[in-house]
Amino acid sequence: MHNNPIIVVGGGFAGLTTALALSNQRPRPPLLLIEPRQQFLFLPLLYELLSGEMKSWEIAPTYDSLLQGRRIPHLDDRVTSINTAQKSLQTSRGRVLNYSQLVLATGSEPDDFGITGVKEHALTFHSLLDISPLKERVHRLCQRTAKDGALVVVGAGATGVELACKLSDMLDGSAAVHLVELGDSILSRSRAFNREQAQKALDQRGVHRHLNTRVTSVSTNAVQLVQNGLPQSLNHDGLIWTAGTKPILPTLIPNPTKERGLLCVEDGLQLTTDPNVVVLGDVASHHDADAPWPRSAQSALQQGAAAARTLQAIRMGQAVPSFQFQDLGEMLSLGIGDASITGMGLTLAGPLAYRMRRLTYLARMPGLSLGLRSAGAWLFQS
Repeated sequence: MHNNPIIVVGGGFAGLTTALALSNQRPRPPLLLIEPRQQFLFLPLLYELLSGEMKSWEIAPTYDSLLQGRRIPHLDDRVTSINTAQKSLQTSRGRVLNYSQLVLATGSEPDDFGITGVKEHALTFHSLLDISPLKERVHRLCQRTAKDGALVVVGAGATGVELACKLSDMLDGSAAVHLVELGDSILSRSRAFNREQAQKALDQRGVHRHLNTRVTSVSTNAVQLVQNGLPQSLNHDGLIWTAGTKPILPTLIPNPTKERGLLCVEDGLQLTTDPNVVVLGDVASHHDADAPWPRSAQSALQQGAAAARTLQAIRMGQAVPSFQFQDLGEMLSLGIGDASITGMGLTLAGPLAYRMRRLTYLARMPGLSLGLRSAGAWLFQS
């Protein structure tokens, strides 16, 4: 049993950071990363890939390059079920693997909430595969003689607002951009300064906001809405769904405690029903309702480092340290060459904020050498 590896399931921010931190521990445990994708995705910079401000190699390096020299095998497979009593898991290709400790960081996917037509007709903005169809829609609209087209972004959280600004700049007046939000404000969870800057950016770009508006159905070229109790229809040449996500979870046996579909964890990130399993990121729920851990890249990176410490403490029979999220601030992309930053002792907006946001993210790329190469290339081009 002691020769079985620590298996990390999921290679996003939380999982990859955990694996890299574990590889630095002494004595070094055997490791295995299971992740179906060949490329890591630095999701906060996906907007810059869409707009052409960055290249795919900068924000989506291969796992081979990130794990080079780390002695962390990468298995490109998907875990379908986990038996915590037997310390084993099964993959979609029929492999059965045993582990000594387990990191579960499988992330999330867009949630259509069962709304008619969303799954069939909406675009998403959550992975590398989403870039090409969205670029194609923008290109077609820019080529059209008539400028009466429209793109609709549903959800005015950070993803929706950042995407609406970037799309508006890319379209450059070739089509309208609409932002639909169920609540009564944009960026309801963001800092006041960033929210104000985002409102200015949307106003400057003429993005149409539809607050207190619920989507009831989506078809190929129209979306049915209810705004303040009144039904209306809005034609579109592409609808991008950013209104929410749901966890991606394999089947767990025995069935652990869940909250809103998420796995409940202790202060040290361990599964409440099994201390040898740590659960991170978008699939974890912590009992501290007064200070919930945000579902962000920043939180996932911190959780990954903390999870490695937790697993080491358990192996060595030591007290498990509690995870404490440190809020380092918030950065938003607000169009091509534009951004807003609150944190790190700064409140800053505009081109300088854009440069600082980009460089800050690149410096946090897991596998720092690639991040530094990318940052250096960008600085020389500026």
